Amino acid sequence: ATAKIWRFEADGTPKKDFVLNNPHYAGTVLLAGKNFGSGSSREHAAWAVAGYGFRVVVSTFFADIFRNNAMNNGVLPVVVPEAFSRELEQTDWRVPAHTVTIDLPRQIIRNDATGSEAHFDINPFKKECFLQGYDDIDYLLAHREDIENFEQKRQSL
Repeated sequence: ATAKIWRFEADGTPKKDFVLNNPHYAGTVLLAGKNFGSGSSREHAAWAVAGYGFRVVVSTFFADIFRNNAMNNGVLPVVVPEAFSRELEQTDWRVPAHTVTIDLPRQIIRNDATGSEAHFDINPFKKECFLQGYDDIDYLLAHREDIENFEQKRQSL
């Protein structure tokens, strides 16, 4: 069986009519459909999204495994209500001023074309990691002194 290659021609050149090859649609936010990442229990799915350059995926629902793998690989999964997702689908993204803003500190996504906003949830630990640019190991290393102090106190008990 041969795999269908959507993005590239057989010779490896980008297909001109594939949307992700159009520089007009280049960006770091992927507006996805419902139930993104379902059936994806491997980390490769998150690697592919991150490898393309996406840093945020917006959907109405994420499979738990994909959501966790995405966050572990520097991709922020943003869950929005169905009505907000429909509005994003109906926005004319060909207009350069039409963008999406992700305000992670406030946990808000804004459709800059309409001014509409939606709140999204994120685990506080992962939020801090994203804001500091940490992975899980970086987080621990940043708290090394606190950990060492705790261990010294614990051992002296």
